Amino acid sequence: MKPSILVGGQAVIEGVMMRVPGAYATAVRDPEGEIHIQKKEFQSITERSNFWKKPIFRGMASLYEAMKMGMATLNYSADIAMPEEGEQSKLGEFFSTVFAIGLAITLFMVAPMWITTKLMNIEKEALWFNLASGGFRIAFFVIYLLAISMLKDVRRLFQYHGAEHRVVYNFESGKDVNVDNAQSFPTQHPRCGTSFLFIVLLSAILVFAIVDTIVMYFLGTISLPIRLLAHLPLIPLVSGVGYELIKLSAKSDSIFFSILKQPGLWLQNITTKQPENDMVEVSITALKEAFGDRYEDMVGQEYTAEAIG
Repeated sequence: MKPSILVGGQAVIEGVMMRVPGAYATAVRDPEGEIHIQKKEFQSITERSNFWKKPIFRGMASLYEAMKMGMATLNYSADIAMPEEGEQSKLGEFFSTVFAIGLAITLFMVAPMWITTKLMNIEKEALWFNLASGGFRIAFFVIYLLAISMLKDVRRLFQYHGAEHRVVYNFESGKDVNVDNAQSFPTQHPRCGTSFLFIVLLSAILVFAIVDTIVMYFLGTISLPIRLLAHLPLIPLVSGVGYELIKLSAKSDSIFFSILKQPGLWLQNITTKQPENDMVEVSITALKEAFGDRYEDMVGQEYTAEAIG
């Protein structure tokens, strides 16, 4: 049986962050072409706490850690890749984060439920309401990805995303990790964050339908404000459910999970693009730096992947 290992990553501005057991490293190319490295030791709370390693809760913790790590590495990459623009005050970063969260809540929570409430007379039909609003939410998600993919800077980010996936595939294959070998692998990876987000959107339909049923049982009625108050605090729970589903899909070859994985792979046709060789070089650098002295001991054998990245 192949050994399993948690190796994943994230595209950043003009670079890639790679996460391996015990550490993560970010490699970024500056405007002069030099690659800069930042490495940090890291141990997830799911490895240190019996509570946070339990199903559902481990997904909630992993999502929080991934978001925190992602924001930090994005800020680092901006400082290196765009030094004239990367200097931003802590207050500016705070307002940017608040705006991004507000936009996400408006676009993917408030708007789908508001449209469903106004256009359809199914407000008290828990399952049908959430199927409809979930459909709008998924549609908005796809439209949003298509829209931002047309931006030049985002397209380069998506190329680095493709480079990250190819290098992870190359590493997992047991083949020598180099640019030529990495470029022979797909840019779509079943445990990508894009696939994870899509499964979270599907999980939300079921979880919110159950929540609405419970709310109507106790209150006898439900409205848009009540739905928002009930649904928003449960977003971490929904992400935990999605995390468990994507872990199951990684270990199962059943028809059900094969179908469940397919939309996420289709969406990666938007969020991953064909990388240039120098982008793959940056991704390989991040992987090697993340492993550090352990790199030579880790390469050269086939792995079963567990990471979402």
